[in-house]
Amino acid sequence: MMEIIAEAKSNLEKIIGWVGSRSRLFMLFLGGTGRLIESTIRQILTPPFYISALVRQILEIGVRSFPLVAITALSTGLVMSLQFGYGLRKFGGELYVPKVVALSLVRELGPVFTSLMVAARVGAGIAAEIGSMKVSEQIDAIRALGTSPIKKLVIPRVVAMLISLPLMTAFAIFIGLIGGMIICNTELNLSAHFYYTKVIEALAMKDYLGGLAKTLFFGLAIAIIGCYEGLRTVGGTQGVGISTTRSVVLSSITIVISDFFLSKLILAL
Repeated sequence: MMEIIAEAKSNLEKIIGWVGSRSRLFMLFLGGTGRLIESTIRQILTPPFYISALVRQILEIGVRSFPLVAITALSTGLVMSLQFGYGLRKFGGELYVPKVVALSLVRELGPVFTSLMVAARVGAGIAAEIGSMKVSEQIDAIRALGTSPIKKLVIPRVVAMLISLPLMTAFAIFIGLIGGMIICNTELNLSAHFYYTKVIEALAMKDYLGGLAKTLFFGLAIAIIGCYEGLRTVGGTQGVGISTTRSVVLSSITIVISDFFLSKLILAL
């Protein structure tokens, strides 16, 4: 009996220790990202301004991510129209497919799927690039030259993300709606004019603005988390791999969880 009690006590202590360590890491993460955001806001309007670095990051984040975002958006529109179409056809409701697809893409799936794809591609790249500079002491060299790593590395990526992600989301929504129209026209016998009319009826400016507003928060989260994980990289190439994985995981979790609260806030306004 005493052995069972001792074992249970030992297991309980392990669980409490694990929860405590995870809570500590979470609080350190919140504190570190908060300080990075504060430093970014404080330095973003002060010279010097690295315009060439900003243009390079817009090219990397926006232009080179567009094919991946476009394929994802087109597939989403096709699949949604197909599934909703055959599901609602049983009840004679295929006429509502354009409205359902349009609202889903504009409010939720367009912003969220686009942000997740960018987090997987760009968030990992940011963490890997800055992490490699950290372990090779290039960031220390930047400081030695009297330049702030925040202005040189973080701010161009944050601003480029805030510019590129809403634009990519707008294009993704349009491409997804085109995919939905293709399925409605070929599989559900709904004309393109009917589809267009119902989409216009279903959507309001609030839906567009709400979906794009989410991407500003998602983009800030992706860029800040990627930079933070890169700047805290230790342990050589293995540390770079760990930082890259953590960046993608934390960015994706942040997007999925925050989407619920942002949706509640937008609907309440």
